[in-house]
Amino acid sequence: MALFRSLLHLLVMIVTVIPYTLGVLLAKALTGNSSSAYRVARAWLALCIDSARWLLGIRPQIHGLEHLPLQDAGGAVLLVKHQSAYETFLMPAIVPRPLAYVFKKELLRVPFFGWSIGSLDMIHIDRDKPARAFARVLQQGRQLLAQGTWVIMFPEGTRIPRGHKGEYKSSGTRLAIDAGVPVIPVAVTSARVWPPKAFIKRPGLVQVSIGPPIASTGRKHDELMREVEGWIESEMRRLDPQAYAEPHHTPPVP
Repeated sequence: MALFRSLLHLLVMIVTVIPYTLGVLLAKALTGNSSSAYRVARAWLALCIDSARWLLGIRPQIHGLEHLPLQDAGGAVLLVKHQSAYETFLMPAIVPRPLAYVFKKELLRVPFFGWSIGSLDMIHIDRDKPARAFARVLQQGRQLLAQGTWVIMFPEGTRIPRGHKGEYKSSGTRLAIDAGVPVIPVAVTSARVWPPKAFIKRPGLVQVSIGPPIASTGRKHDELMREVEGWIESEMRRLDPQAYAEPHHTPPVP
């Protein structure tokens, strides 16, 4: 049954991404900007989350939405625990500000999905050229943050199995300090039901905890990232204590 439900959910995403991609491209062509196109893309992401609830029995529980600085006109950098694809769909669906992902350029080659994100205000990077990638994050990130778009990054760089911790990289805190905006740490327990790189999903609850904004003014990037890492990992242990009942070795981060 879990296999059938997972297949059905994948089919829903494949079928619906086609008309929504056409809507994204049409909105971009008609308006000349990404705001309308982003709303179409966000609607598709929300549909993916809703269909995961209906078909897979995966339900999100959100804590800390009141911490989002929605009253501020400036931007913010969201640094999110990454355990599965679920949070990549979920975050734009629950955050009322436009979000710009930092993602690897290979995703641009994915039919329809890649065409959609390629037409939006996102930051695609070449992981094989880290210096150039970081310069691109800073340059485009500053521009997006200045116009009120929030940048979202996964500081561990890849999906991490449940109960494990990857290497937290400081690109997000460097960007926040450079742009003079706060960072917002986010803990997510999606691997309980949607393990990384697994096809079969299980019904259950995904808890998302949004922490208070952390000011970047006057901070050093490595020290700020240690604070973010400490908050996220401590919150992960609070939300999912069973996953940390036994010691784990930190897996290598590709």
